[in-house]
Amino acid sequence: MGELVDYLGDAGTRAALLSMLLDHVVLSLLPLVFAVVLAVVLGLVCHRYRRVNGFLVGLSNVVYTIPSLALFAIIPAVIGTQVLDPLNVVIALTVYTTALLVRPVVDALDAVPAHVTAAATAMGFRPWRRFLTVELPLSVPVLAAGVRVGSVSNISLVSVGALIGTGGLGTLFTDGFRQRYLAPIVVGIVLTLALALVVDLLLVALRDALTPWARAGRA
Repeated sequence: MGELVDYLGDAGTRAALLSMLLDHVVLSLLPLVFAVVLAVVLGLVCHRYRRVNGFLVGLSNVVYTIPSLALFAIIPAVIGTQVLDPLNVVIALTVYTTALLVRPVVDALDAVPAHVTAAATAMGFRPWRRFLTVELPLSVPVLAAGVRVGSVSNISLVSVGALIGTGGLGTLFTDGFRQRYLAPIVVGIVLTLALALVVDLLLVALRDALTPWARAGRA
């Protein structure tokens, strides 16, 4: 306990922790935003064109099985970035999270009642307007569950990026193990868990804000 107090008592350490935390937030949440957009597009394609559904969903499952550390190492060779470029982590996590979210998006769109879409079509809604104003809002509860899993996965996987020197809270783990110093490891675990909890609560609040009818139904 005294070791932990001494570690956190240093002003330079606290500043470094804040910087690592902010890096972790950017590296984990930016790919989540990109992935949601890509997954919605791919999920819509799967929903509308059943012949490609099995292929895209199967491909996403295969992509998600690629070891994260291997993907972090491969991307610089593919796109020509430096090994330590944070862009590698952003791209890798965007790929992972998109692969994770494709099936939930398809399931969410399939869960929209057919009579609702038929009613929107009968009212003159064109396909894109119907998707944006009817199908997508109604699929938010199912989609939100997948996004919450993706956020936790990203926050966890960013720590792996520290093995190739990309920063974030994972640096605390690598430094702690290298120096055989327990304090940064404990702080890293606590901050990672706290970040995952805060992001999850924010996503739940966003889901409730986007689906007031569901909240009213629960009330």
